[in-house]
Amino acid sequence: MNILAIIPHSIAGRLIVSSFADGFIQNGFEADYFDELKQTNFEVSKDYDYIIGYDFSPLKLKVDNNLKMPCICYFADVIESKASGVGEDFNKYLPYLNENDNYTFYWDKILTEQTKLKNLYYMPMFVNTDIYKDLGLEKEYDVMFAGRLDTDCRLEMTIDLMKSFPELNFAWFAIERHYLDALSRTDDKELLKKAYRGFIDNESDMAKEINKSKLIYTVNSQGVSSLNHRTVQALACKTLVISDFREEINMYKGNLPFYVDNQDLAEKIKYYLDNEKAYKYVTDRCFDFVSKNLSAKVCVENMLRIINKD
Repeated sequence: MNILAIIPHSIAGRLIVSSFADGFIQNGFEADYFDELKQTNFEVSKDYDYIIGYDFSPLKLKVDNNLKMPCICYFADVIESKASGVGEDFNKYLPYLNENDNYTFYWDKILTEQTKLKNLYYMPMFVNTDIYKDLGLEKEYDVMFAGRLDTDCRLEMTIDLMKSFPELNFAWFAIERHYLDALSRTDDKELLKKAYRGFIDNESDMAKEINKSKLIYTVNSQGVSSLNHRTVQALACKTLVISDFREEINMYKGNLPFYVDNQDLAEKIKYYLDNEKAYKYVTDRCFDFVSKNLSAKVCVENMLRIINKD
């Protein structure tokens, strides 16, 4: 069995597709890759059982090249939006999702229920737990955030946390242009400069930096009810996550802490960093849940079960 995995332009999508393809390999498939950033001319070298990828990227390649193989799209952006990998052309490719041999998996449960498409199924974020795991590394950072500080709310939250805990070692990872943008919008430039650790564009390095962090806080922006990729990455590494509230938190049966405002987040950071027993209780239980339910191997196996049942 063979798959063709499309590595998209999107930075987050590249990490997600890496785990996606790994899940197929762990289920006995062989994988070839087409990288949208590095390759321009596409030629079919052999027959594939599936073409897979992030958002519309595999479907676009299939349609544009008149391919006949079944297609599996994993969306972690709103399908009917220009954020879904093809810009304003999403209306062009949207009808193809309803074809019998195209399958769509959506990371947000509520959006899945609200979206009327054929062969559409809910699938929460997942990771390759052979990469994202407890590496036993010494902790270097007390608090980590990875992503854009592209809104005043996010930027002020991060600055306020660093001011509230001057004794803690903060780490912020982001692409350079997002770092420079945030830097231009604050008077507390030295705090951001001290926290900024550069950019991570691959799974192995992301897993290492997460392992070196005691605690990660997340700010979910896409979707309605879903938790982002960073949440699952961190929990698989036995690093504690404090998330803003999303309905998907209920999957963790009360074991995943969440915050309701900035003050609540600060209080929970202090509580878990000061209480080793509580920290271990949460990370052990969340790790067990992710290992059993949100590994790439398990989730791809579930996808294949759904497809073959249809």
